[in-house]
Amino acid sequence: MPASPPVTPPAPAPLAALDGHRPPAPDWFERAIAIEPERERIEVAGAGIETLAWGERGRPGLLLVHGNGAHADWWSFIAPLLADHYRVAAFSLSGMGGSDWRQRYSIDLYQQEAMAVAQHTGLFEGTRAPVFVGHSFGSFPVVTCAHREGDRLGGAIVLDAPFYTREQRERRDRERGGPVKSSSGTRVYTSLEAAIRQFRFLPAQPVDNLFIADFIARRSLRAVDGGWTWRFDPMLWARYEGARTIQELQTLGCPIASLFGERSSLVRSEVVATQRELLPAGAPFIGLPDAAHHLMVDQPLALVAALRALLAAWPAARPGA
Repeated sequence: MPASPPVTPPAPAPLAALDGHRPPAPDWFERAIAIEPERERIEVAGAGIETLAWGERGRPGLLLVHGNGAHADWWSFIAPLLADHYRVAAFSLSGMGGSDWRQRYSIDLYQQEAMAVAQHTGLFEGTRAPVFVGHSFGSFPVVTCAHREGDRLGGAIVLDAPFYTREQRERRDRERGGPVKSSSGTRVYTSLEAAIRQFRFLPAQPVDNLFIADFIARRSLRAVDGGWTWRFDPMLWARYEGARTIQELQTLGCPIASLFGERSSLVRSEVVATQRELLPAGAPFIGLPDAAHHLMVDQPLALVAALRALLAAWPAARPGA
């Protein structure tokens, strides 16, 4: 008999043992989330897009783009720690968070959303061109912006960005039993507590900061008839058009930097090595110790410190300058 493909075990549910109760949180986190952002919706290519912004207009602009299945509030405990010196904005990609769902999705639309949000929230009003930051899948629209409109940006920063060669992607698919398939629907839970007990991070990883997981989980849900369900389009990837390519890394119009988790299961050493070969000479590469894929969950303060230091000293020059 032919061997069965490996089966990826279900991701652990880090909040299950709390039974819906909020875990204690440190003072820095409570102070950060107490700073309410400016919350708005703008229309981009026919879809309403959820936007958040912190800090004064006129400061250098910083756009934060979340990853697959996430939403703008993944940055709500990070952005306030940067807003003393920057005008910071985040948004939910269409099909995720509080943004509208579409009949089709593409990297072109996500690029349009990023540029429109940056314009609307005043990131181009500062004395310096804005820097775009993307985590995981969010690094793809950020790099597309840097490739197509990099002359308008001061820089791009990718956080644990899964830019794979074809061979690396095929090997990862084999390891997890094939490509991730779209679902035809999301489960409805009878109570908020029941839904929170089932919240999981993908890829699976240990979670020490349960207060962050709980905050993200509560803002990942919406009330519907009969209970609660997740705030993302389960058909997104069935409706997504366009490939995720690494070739754009070689033709950027602005400087780029890469931060990654040193124990990430997505961005392993060979992926980092590939990026080093493709990115311009001298592009910063910063590994966060004891961080897996979700850097802002594992090491939020270390991520803030790394971003602060990087933005203070970089980018010194555009490619080729």
